[in-house]
Amino acid sequence: MKRLTLFVKGNLDVRDTLHSLRIGGRIEWNGANEIVRDRFPGVSVRIQHELFTRSDALLAATGAIPAGLEQRELPLEPYTLASQFGTALFETDADAFVLSIQPDVMTHLVRHRADGYLFYPNARESWPPKARGFVDEAFEAMEPLDVESSMRNFGQIIERIRRRSDAPILIYNLSPVIPGEVLRFPLGLSETLSTRIRRFNLGLIELAGQTDVAIVDVDTLVARAGADRVKLDALHLNAAGSRLVAEEVIAILEEQGCF
Repeated sequence: MKRLTLFVKGNLDVRDTLHSLRIGGRIEWNGANEIVRDRFPGVSVRIQHELFTRSDALLAATGAIPAGLEQRELPLEPYTLASQFGTALFETDADAFVLSIQPDVMTHLVRHRADGYLFYPNARESWPPKARGFVDEAFEAMEPLDVESSMRNFGQIIERIRRRSDAPILIYNLSPVIPGEVLRFPLGLSETLSTRIRRFNLGLIELAGQTDVAIVDVDTLVARAGADRVKLDALHLNAAGSRLVAEEVIAILEEQGCF
């Protein structure tokens, strides 16, 4: 049995498509191996998944958890301190690396006022008052990332991976179709999520034109299949959509000679 290891750094968009999709505790899609077993007998794919807060936080991570956080009980699951401050992406041997622009599009971080490190207080609004108070006092909110900063960060991430690996690097874009959104007269509107996604998708195209990464074109896959048929909400795909994206990932890896 040949085994391919994919190091997958991302959130539900990559996990649901490549590892498994669970809805209400039930497995609706069992990941890339559903495809690989049929197309490549004797081969299996191991998905090593780690959550991703944002590209600037990833680049700033040293592998050491700040003492001021390690000593506190913070309900961060599933964004553990180990995943937030770890550097496994740059230290793990894998047959391919899979990333996504989704964290840079969506995630709002805070910065420690004294020490300057970046932190993602996941679901802070539901934390106990003492934990919320700690974050409010010790941290300041950061602005969302702009496209230029994000793509510059991804360029550095690619460069760091390339220092020790020639394995394929794949990056997911996003579908900009937002259920219920009708944008007929955008005059005076601030940036909508659909517009922000489109800008980041274009930025990723420019980055891919300057590097050796492959785009997993979720935007096109969803558009061809029909967003109403394969999307659950603004960011998440159903089983049919997850399979489409997994098939594209496998096709890219096959083109790269991984099988």
